[in-house]
Amino acid sequence: MHVTFPKSVDNTLRFLKLKFLPKTLFFRTMLLIFIPLIVVQVVSIVAFFNGNWSRMGKKLSDNLTADIAMVIDYSQGKPKKIAEFDKLSEKNWNLKVSFYDNASKHQVMNKASKHHEFITGFLEESLKHKFPQYESQIYLTKDRETLWVFVDTDNGLYKFETPAKNIFTTAVFGFVAWMVGTSFLLFLVAVLFLRIQVRSIADLAKFSDDFGRGIDIKNFKPYGSSEVRKAGFAFIKMKERIQRQMSERTQMLAGVSHDLRTPLTRMRLQAEMMPQGQDRDDLMQDISEMEKMLDGYLDFVSGEAGEKSTFVDMNELILSILNKFRNKNALIRYATNDQVSAIQGREQSLKRALTNIISNAFDYAQTVAVRLESNNNRLEITVDDDGPGIPEDKREDVFKAFYRIEESRNKETGGVGLGLSIAKDIISSHGGKITLGDSDMGGLRVLISIPL
Repeated sequence: MHVTFPKSVDNTLRFLKLKFLPKTLFFRTMLLIFIPLIVVQVVSIVAFFNGNWSRMGKKLSDNLTADIAMVIDYSQGKPKKIAEFDKLSEKNWNLKVSFYDNASKHQVMNKASKHHEFITGFLEESLKHKFPQYESQIYLTKDRETLWVFVDTDNGLYKFETPAKNIFTTAVFGFVAWMVGTSFLLFLVAVLFLRIQVRSIADLAKFSDDFGRGIDIKNFKPYGSSEVRKAGFAFIKMKERIQRQMSERTQMLAGVSHDLRTPLTRMRLQAEMMPQGQDRDDLMQDISEMEKMLDGYLDFVSGEAGEKSTFVDMNELILSILNKFRNKNALIRYATNDQVSAIQGREQSLKRALTNIISNAFDYAQTVAVRLESNNNRLEITVDDDGPGIPEDKREDVFKAFYRIEESRNKETGGVGLGLSIAKDIISSHGGKITLGDSDMGGLRVLISIPL
């Protein structure tokens, strides 16, 4: 069931999700485990304090207050019997009793340290309820092991000394430590198991990305939960089908190329035997164009499927391409970054893509500038020129197969409209992208971005 919220609430929830929700599956799952775990801890501790611990604390405090009340009731007006009551209460209740008259009681109270409400809170309430007519105070020694209870009566000050454990038990700390410890252990086990599951998904994603970039990993084996393994095996089967289809397509096109070249060769021989004239020249031009179109089409659909992925030094690759255009009447500018020039890819495919792009720049410009740099873990190759450029409304169309801008290209001066299509296909197979824009030099800017 899908719950629809008002637009303002939906925008707020979307903002909070983007702002605070973790991005990775691991931390999102940890959040789902951690938050309920904390809630359970808090609820359990609160229930414990409001239930068993509070009842136990009140019971112990009431018992101690009853003992104190008995001593005060039987010793009122009998200061000489305080020593006798002290022996009896210490023997039976572990409670020492002292009595100070009104003249000396203030000096005794001033030497006491401050109390701790967490430990003495229940006893304070019990004393106020039992002795509403008297002033009572509770103090703890610095080591918090001994408890002093002062009850100021009309006849004098009673001081009771007893161990703090008579009203407070450290079992509460053991309970909290046990809950936190077991929860931490469960959380640690959940983290270890979840890391294995997330690692299997991450490996599957990396394997998929590598395949998309032309890196074929032969020894990949799915692992993890049954769902992840099922997805992994399904992807392996899909990869095998794609590779088989590519291989069959390449073989079929190789046969088509052979079958079409044979009649084209016969046509060229027959044209060579024709008398010199305009008809012969037109036929030879048509045959050459058909051969060029056939080569371009085969290059476009077959690609470099059989080439293995290796580490390619893009700086050296670009320099080797530019050296081929040194004899052209054009100015070449090249800026490189040797720190980020190496990527993993298919060298001949990348060389072919860059050759198509740089060749186009030299065909229509007098100055060509090539720049190699890195940006956010991506290798960026920028090709600028001062040529006529490409209109903005046609920059998407030029990547379509066999598309040509008639104003700048024709059958005599241009190709068959596959150069940029081939380049985009190769760059995309490496996980990159090509974008066209306006150059600072006044012509076209081609930006190639490939992951490092």
